[in-house]
Amino acid sequence: MRLGEDRLCCLVVVGVRADGRKELVAITGGYRESTESWASLLRDCKRRGMRAPVLAVGDGALGFWAAVRDVFPETTEQRCWFHVSANVLNALPKSVQPAARRALAEIRDAEDKAHAEAAIKAFADEFEAKWPKAVAKITDKPEALLAFYDMPAEHWIHLKTTNPIESTFATVRLRTKVTKGAGSRSAGLAMAYKLITTAESRWRAVNAPHLVALVRAGALFHNGVLVERSEEVAA
Repeated sequence: MRLGEDRLCCLVVVGVRADGRKELVAITGGYRESTESWASLLRDCKRRGMRAPVLAVGDGALGFWAAVRDVFPETTEQRCWFHVSANVLNALPKSVQPAARRALAEIRDAEDKAHAEAAIKAFADEFEAKWPKAVAKITDKPEALLAFYDMPAEHWIHLKTTNPIESTFATVRLRTKVTKGAGSRSAGLAMAYKLITTAESRWRAVNAPHLVALVRAGALFHNGVLVERSEEVAA
């Protein structure tokens, strides 16, 4: 966010409640998305009673993931496909980007994890010889790209990207651009908080909200389908 000539690094956590509603969990200023900034925010959420999320969705910010592993080690990682795809394409020449974009979509939108893994191999086979750095962004940690397959299929559309935050912050960025900056850090945070809480009332619940409670309770899903419940859920 712009603060006159400076910029504010704003750390935001949005969660999904057991009834399927999305909710702003926390917002604070940080220092360049550092591990300690994120860890401080997550520790504060934990002190306020928030349990470890079953799944965390975020971009490639290393500080965030290091903090999650420290504060909520049991939480599964899911990397945002929008950011991953952009990073991969930026590492490729423009002439091959259309083909790479189609190949990435084959991975992201595969019908199940096995087909997604096969699509990752096909992507590597096609591009790795000439552009290994681009391919490594997919092959170095594929489990973090495909974690959503272990969640209900109805929720996949919500879990592949960080769109709930990104779309909301488009409004925040627009407002600070129009006002030529928010002024102080506290004013910037207050403006972001107000704009996000206003947008929150228009956020729609996730698809199949009744399945959120099952996920939270430990129900197991395979390629999006409920296959087993833990003893606690069955009881």
